[in-house]
Amino acid sequence: MNAMTMMPPPVSVQAVQQFADFDKKRSKFAPLMAIVVLHIAGFYAIQSGLLSRVVTAAMPTITTISIIAPPAPPKPPAPSVPKTVELSAPVPRAVIPPLPLIAVAPTEPTITPPQPTRAEAAPVATAAPTAPAAPSPTPPAPATPRTVSSVEYIKAPQLIYPNLSRRLGESGTVVLRILINEKGLPEQILIQKSTGYTNLDEAGRQAAQRALFKPMIENGKPVPVYVLVPLTFQLS
Repeated sequence: MNAMTMMPPPVSVQAVQQFADFDKKRSKFAPLMAIVVLHIAGFYAIQSGLLSRVVTAAMPTITTISIIAPPAPPKPPAPSVPKTVELSAPVPRAVIPPLPLIAVAPTEPTITPPQPTRAEAAPVATAAPTAPAAPSPTPPAPATPRTVSSVEYIKAPQLIYPNLSRRLGESGTVVLRILINEKGLPEQILIQKSTGYTNLDEAGRQAAQRALFKPMIENGKPVPVYVLVPLTFQLS
């Protein structure tokens, strides 16, 4: 078989003109596409931090060097100054010359009898016993007023019922121990037995203080006496 040779199709003039127009347009858009690609690459580097790492790697490393001064040499110790001590001169001792010996002739001892003193010669006077002092008479003890069963009134006690005790319904009998003096006046008033109510006891004591008694007469003289006086508070 004979080999068939394939021939390319003929290129038309219109196709050549379109290719030329495309080549012109490509040459115009090539710089613009390069700028766009550079902007896209720069934006990506900023977002991913690549630019900061590149700047950090490009910056020189700063090394701080501190210069430390060498320590000062120790000061040499000050030389010790020897002390000057003054020596005192020795004090000369006094020389005492020996005393001469004196010969004394021995004498016979004499005995002198003791002389009696004046106190031993005079007789001792004895003091006469003194008589004991007579005891002073003791004053008689004051007689305690006796307690009588009853006395006569010149002015009997007038009871005044307390209003508060009347409203509260309080009642009872108070027994008073009264000391009547020589003038028939109540000199001391004590509560012998209480009613159980303070207001009634106080009202009875005030009534007895306003009373007047007939003095108690003994041996023709008025004497103070105690008497028990009952006072009854009763609601009508």
